[in-house]
Amino acid sequence: MPKRPRQPRNRPAHRSERDQAMQPNPTLNRAVRTGQPTQDEKLFTWCEPQREQAAAFTHSEPWRVLRIMGEFVEGFDELAPLGPAVTVFGSARVPADDPMYDLCRETARELAETGFAIITGGGPGLMEAANRGAVEGGAVSVGCNIELPHEQGINPYVTVPLNFRYFFVRKTMFVKYAIGFVIFPGGFGTLDELFEALTLIQTGKIHNFPVILVGSAYWQGLLDWIRGAILAEGKIEERELTLLSVTDDPHEVRRLVVEHYERECHRKFGRILPLKPPAARQRGSGRNGNRDI
Repeated sequence: MPKRPRQPRNRPAHRSERDQAMQPNPTLNRAVRTGQPTQDEKLFTWCEPQREQAAAFTHSEPWRVLRIMGEFVEGFDELAPLGPAVTVFGSARVPADDPMYDLCRETARELAETGFAIITGGGPGLMEAANRGAVEGGAVSVGCNIELPHEQGINPYVTVPLNFRYFFVRKTMFVKYAIGFVIFPGGFGTLDELFEALTLIQTGKIHNFPVILVGSAYWQGLLDWIRGAILAEGKIEERELTLLSVTDDPHEVRRLVVEHYERECHRKFGRILPLKPPAARQRGSGRNGNRDI
């Protein structure tokens, strides 16, 4: 029986016909038109001079801006869900057998048991004492470490570690995610944080932000100088002295922080939001789960 002839099918258009139907893309075709390699070729195929040039770019200002941006993004991402927190400052040079270490530890524990996370610089001394009290009180214990010329370590009581290259990014985290500062005796770094907080309040950048100095004997000389020199010469106003509170009592620190928190709740929400002590969380591996941002 003779085979029936096949019916012709609609075959796809020849490649040249399809090409004729396509619209030119001047952006994607730029490399072809100019005889330059594509961006993928540039990314994956380079010679040693190009490699050196690329490495040099990582030390340039545009790349530094991206690194700074990355630190802000990582810091915001990590601390945004933190909840109410208090930043505690103090000297890294105070040993564990110093009475001020115990006072700082007890103060942080009381704040933690009340429901506040604790933020510190993550170092030794009074920073360690505060992080230790946070862990003992069942709260999140944040340590914001900073790159310094000498070798850095993070204390073993930090449960949320963050690393920073830039002081101003780190300082932003201290202020942005805290409802107040509790400041123990310390050196230039502690004083820097103290006066920066006062400046931000004085200039209206932050509002209703308690700054509590712990250790009245240590701070008295500074307070006398502020009153006897700065205020006496009209460099500040009398009312600005009220931005500071001074105490030696952990219960008083807790009372001042809670009162501020409740006032802010009423101002923002019309009611007091209950404080719930958060469970300390661990990230990464090891005791600290250290993250370098």
